[in-house]
Amino acid sequence: MSIEIELKLQLTAKTAKKLASHPLLAGIKPQKQHLLNTYFDTPKLDLQAKRIAVRFRKKGWQWLLTVKSAEPASGGLAMRSEWEAQATPGVFDFSHVDADDLRQFLEQSTGDLEPIFTTDFRRQIWNVPFGESLIELAVDRGNIESRGNSTPICEIELELLSGKVDDIFGLTRKLQEQLDLHPAIASKAERGYNLYNKVPPSPFKAKAATINGQMTPVEAFRSIALGCLEHFQRNENGLLAGGEAEFIHQARVALRRLRSAIKLFAPVLPPEFVTTYGQTWQTLASALGDARNWDVFLEETLPPIQAAFPDNRDIKRLRNEARQRAKSARRSIIRLLAVSEYPRLLVEFTSAIYALTDTLPMPLKEFATERIASHARRARKLAARHATLSPEERHRMRISFKKLRYTLEFFAPLLPSKRLPSYLAALSQLQDELGLINDHVTAEALINDVLAKRPIGPIHGWISGRHELLVKELPEALEIWLTTGQLKIRRNS
Repeated sequence: MSIEIELKLQLTAKTAKKLASHPLLAGIKPQKQHLLNTYFDTPKLDLQAKRIAVRFRKKGWQWLLTVKSAEPASGGLAMRSEWEAQATPGVFDFSHVDADDLRQFLEQSTGDLEPIFTTDFRRQIWNVPFGESLIELAVDRGNIESRGNSTPICEIELELLSGKVDDIFGLTRKLQEQLDLHPAIASKAERGYNLYNKVPPSPFKAKAATINGQMTPVEAFRSIALGCLEHFQRNENGLLAGGEAEFIHQARVALRRLRSAIKLFAPVLPPEFVTTYGQTWQTLASALGDARNWDVFLEETLPPIQAAFPDNRDIKRLRNEARQRAKSARRSIIRLLAVSEYPRLLVEFTSAIYALTDTLPMPLKEFATERIASHARRARKLAARHATLSPEERHRMRISFKKLRYTLEFFAPLLPSKRLPSYLAALSQLQDELGLINDHVTAEALINDVLAKRPIGPIHGWISGRHELLVKELPEALEIWLTTGQLKIRRNS
C-alpha cells in the first residue's frame, strides 16, 4: 500500500496551453500518456457507499488494477490509500491489497462487479523539483462518460513523490502567480459516480466531526477546520450558478462554523494564525449574510405580512425591491469568488492548517471539557436573566447559543451518545425561536431601508406584535434547555 498525497486544481483549456511555458517547467521534458480507465462497482453501489474506488487502467500496452480509498479533500488536497498492480482486464485479483478487511470485502463483491463509468484522457507529466521535494505535475484533458452522458476533464494533479507536503502548496502558490488555478475538491471517481447517478448539484450540509480522544487539540482542529472548508467548497458551484437559497445558507453556515472553530481552539493555536484567519473570511461571510437576510425576508417573513395586508400598496413594491436586493447580493458573492485572491486564499489557508504544530500540548478531553464548560456558562448566565435582557443582549444570547451548539457538534464524538441528541434538540428549539425573533428585527431594518420615505406604521405594528409574542414564548424554551443539565466528556472516548 502507498499513501497518495495530491492536490487537484481546475483550469481552463486556455490556461492549460500556457502551463508548458511556465518558468518552473523550463528544461523539463514532459512525458505523454493516454489513460483509459473503467471504474467498477456492484449494482447497489456498495463500493461507493464505503468510499472505495476500483478501476482497470490501460496505460499504453499495460493494464493495471487499482484500489483507492476516497477520503474527502479540502482545499484541493487529498491523502488517499492506494493499491495498484499489473492485471489482466476483467480479472479481479485483489491479492495485492494488504488491508485484510478491505481485501475480503472486495473478494466477496467480485462476482457482482460491473462497469459504472469510464475516464478517457491524455496526460502530460512533469517531475518538478521544488524546495526539498520532487512533485509530479500532471495535466489531464479528456472526458468522463457514463450511460451515454459525458462531462469534460481539464485539471492539474500535483502529487508528492518525495519530500514535504508544504512544498506542494509552495509550488501551487508559484503557479498561481501567473496562472488562474482553482483548488478542486471532487475526484474523477466522484464526478463519474455523479454522472452515473445523474445527481444534480445540491446543497451540501456539514458532516459529523471525525475526531477521537487520542488526538491532540491541534489535530482535532485540523480535522474540524478541513471539514468546514469542505462544507463551503462543496456549495461553491451552487453559489457561482446563482442557485437556490439553500446553497447560500449552507455556505454561510460553513464559514460561521469555521470562524467559530478558530475562536474555540484559539488557546492552542498561534496568535498570528487566529488573527489572520479569524478576519480573512469576514468579507465573504458578510456578503453571504446579506444575501441570506434577503432570502429569509422573501421566503419566510414577507408572505405572512402580505397575507395580513393584502390591499397594502407598499407590499408589491417591497417584494420587488427585495428581489432586486437579493439578486444584487448574489452578484456580490459571485464577484468575490471570481477574484484571483479567492483560490489563493484556499491554498494559503489549507497550507497553514497543515503547518500547525502542537506548541501547547494537552489532552483533547481536558481541552474539550474546559471549552464546553466555558461556552455553557456564558449561555446559562444570559439565559438566567432573559426577562431583563435588552434586544442587543438577546442577540448576544442567540450568538452564544449558536457557538455552544457548534462546540458540542465539533466535540460530539467525545460526548455521551445517549444524552447528546436530546440536549442538542432542546438547544436547536431555543435557537429556532431566537432566530425567528432576530428575523423580525432584521425584517424591520430591511423594510426601513427599502421604504424609508413611506409611512408603514401598520406593517411595523404587525411585526412588533409578532416579535412580542415570540419573546413571551421564549421562557418555555429556555426552561427546557436549562433543565437538560450538563454534558460531560466520556472517559472511554
